[in-house]
Order: sequence, then structure tokens, then C-alpha cells
Amino acid sequence: MAFPHPRRSPLAAVALALAAGLSLTACGGSAGSDDGGDGGPVTVTFAASTFGDPGLGPRLTALIDSYNASQTAVKIEPAAVPFPTFGQTVLTQMGGGEGPDLVRFDMPEFTAAADADLLEPLDDRVKTDGLQLQPGPDQYMKLDGKRYGIVFDTSNYVMYYNTELVKTPPKTFDEFMKTAKATTKGDVYGLAFRQTQAEENGVWQDIFNYVYGFGGQWSDGTNLTLNKAENVKGLEAYQSLYDAGVIPKGADAATFRKMFAQNKVGMELNNGGYLVATRGTNPDLKFSVAPIPFPVRAQGAIMAPIVINANSEHKDQAAAFVDWVLQSENQTALQEALGASSVATVTQRSAKQLEETPFLPVYDELTNSSAPQIVVGFGPKTADIRKIVVTQVIAALQGQQSMQQAMDKAQDEALKIVG
Repeated sequence: MAFPHPRRSPLAAVALALAAGLSLTACGGSAGSDDGGDGGPVTVTFAASTFGDPGLGPRLTALIDSYNASQTAVKIEPAAVPFPTFGQTVLTQMGGGEGPDLVRFDMPEFTAAADADLLEPLDDRVKTDGLQLQPGPDQYMKLDGKRYGIVFDTSNYVMYYNTELVKTPPKTFDEFMKTAKATTKGDVYGLAFRQTQAEENGVWQDIFNYVYGFGGQWSDGTNLTLNKAENVKGLEAYQSLYDAGVIPKGADAATFRKMFAQNKVGMELNNGGYLVATRGTNPDLKFSVAPIPFPVRAQGAIMAPIVINANSEHKDQAAAFVDWVLQSENQTALQEALGASSVATVTQRSAKQLEETPFLPVYDELTNSSAPQIVVGFGPKTADIRKIVVTQVIAALQGQQSMQQAMDKAQDEALKIVG
């Protein structure tokens, strides 16, 4: 399904066509929406998969409503595109010279769009001087020395644990294993994670924490390092848990997350967005979070920049909205709307938030040790490399090869596609 040109098709057509399951198409023209010649406000479209989230969407929309109420020259129009089709839908439209004015991208799509010159450089458009930007996430907002994005939200991975099943959170990997084994009884499991090819992207997100948590990395920024010793060690730790029988093998994420909410899983590694979803599934569940108990304090994050479409006819208005979001009070409001995620700048949690969720600082303290789930230096190739790595890792889980052999093969295959 094509993201409709704001001049030529109302936003209602987005939901209608997506629901109909139409294939992606391209159409002429450029992004942007005029005021129709009646002197009304310029409409600037802002696309994000999170607008469709039943818990988060209304809170983000309320923030946009407050911007729209603050002036009369511009109207920000939120557009929800389902997560599974979001990247393909928006990138296809942008590649055809169209698309929304503003986009909240995940990092793989962000790097692909920047690499294809589909994003407007922000160095001279968005005011960052004097802002206390979070240095860890912000370093990934520039490519080849140019800024193409501003962090909209960073959702760090932590260890969620059921406080009725796990009385004391583990602080080392050995304790993690022992706790998982001790908690596994009958139809209750100590741990859960993705481990099937059908959930390739999810497996990648899960193993990312093991690789980085054991001191590894997929690249050094210039060269692929898939078979690095630390990577293999982290993946062997992941496999040791799989082999220990402490997870519900074959269960997909939807199934084991429901199990966590039903007191059937003791621990899970997940990002800050899981907080709202877990409470929504079972408001009475007793759980908390702690840093992932691996040797190195490094973990993955769902890092999402806000960007301006290079095709937009309203770049100035789009940039003005980004500047508004970066104002201190609006950063605080955005962080409160997001829940357990961090925003572009360093902010302080309110007393009310901390009373409702005392463990929020655990997420926040990990922001600058988190990394986006891409292959640094090879962002546009991340999806291809991910498929290779996950395929080989799963073959190792199934006993077809050692994890060292898996990563040696992955390194060889990936080198062929990156040139």
C-alpha cells in the first residue's frame, strides 16, 4: 500500500487501503500539504507506527494536539501505519518522491533512508545548541558528519522479573542461569525468548543483548566482526539457556508474553515499551526490572529518530515542530507519554511518575550504554545480515553445528553481500 500524497488523498484512505491489504504502489508528486488556498493552516503529516498503539497512541496524539493548539499556522496530522508494513510503506513512498513530511523511523529504516538521500539534513534546520542531548543515542543520528535525525524515543532493554517467582534478581550470568533453572517447575518457566526462524527480527533483538552483553559487536564500524570471540561467547550463553530446558521452546513472543502476565514465566529481557503492554494485560501482575545481568553493561535499544522527508514541501514547518518537541517542558511531556522510554535530552522524572513506577530510573540509567539494533557502518544491509546470522544461529540451536561454526559461516556469507 502506498502512503498517499497529502494533497491527493485524505489520511482516512491510509487506514482503508491498509485494511484492504493493497500492494505497494508509487505515485507522482512530492510530500506536503497546502492550505487549500483558503488561508487555513498548513497541514504537516507525521507518520509513526506508535500512533496505532492502543496504549501509547492516544498519549502521543494528545501531545500533538497541544502543539496544534499553541499556534494557528500549522496543523500536525498524525498518521498510523501498522508496524509490520511501516518501513516498506513509507520508504517506498519516499523513494517515489512522496510520503509524509515527518516520520518516526526505527534505526534500520533510518539508515536506509539516509543512505538513499531520502532525508533532509537537519544541521541548519533544527536548533540543538544549548541542549543537553543524550550522547549515547545522539551519536547515531548523524551519518557521514551530517545530522539526519533527532531521537524521538529510546527504549532500553532490561530484565523484567516476576517478583513472586523471582524474589532476588540475578546480578551475574551464573545467577541468571541458576534462577532460571530454580524457577522452572511444571508449567512455569524461568525464562522466555524468541528462538524460531518465523520470528527472525525478534530473535535478532534477543541475541543482540547476549552478543553486546558479553563484550561483542557485529562490526567495528568499518569491518564486519560477526565471528568475533566475544560474539560467539554471548551466543553460546544464549544456547546454554535454550539447552537447559528453562524456556517454553517453540512459543512465539505473543504466547510467552501472555505467559509472563499469567505468572507462568519468571524472567524476560525486553525494552521499555513492554512496561505499558504488561500492565495492560494484567494490572495486578507483580513485577519489577533490573539491568540485564551479563558481564558487560551494554544492551540493545529500540531507538527511533524523528526525521524530515527530503521530498517535503513544508520543511520549515516540520522543523519548527521538531524544535517545539525539543523544548524542555515538551521533552518532559513526551517522556511521560512514552512511559519507560528516554527522549532526546536529559530529563527528570516527576515525583508522581516515580511513585507510580519506582524502577523507572533503571531504564534511564541504561540510555547511554545502549546501542541500536543495527550493524554499525552497515545500517542499510542490517536486514540482509540479520537473516544470515539468525539462520545460522538457529541451525546451531538445533544441533546442526557449533555456534563458532555458525558465526564463521555467517561472516563468510555476509562479506559476500557487503562487498
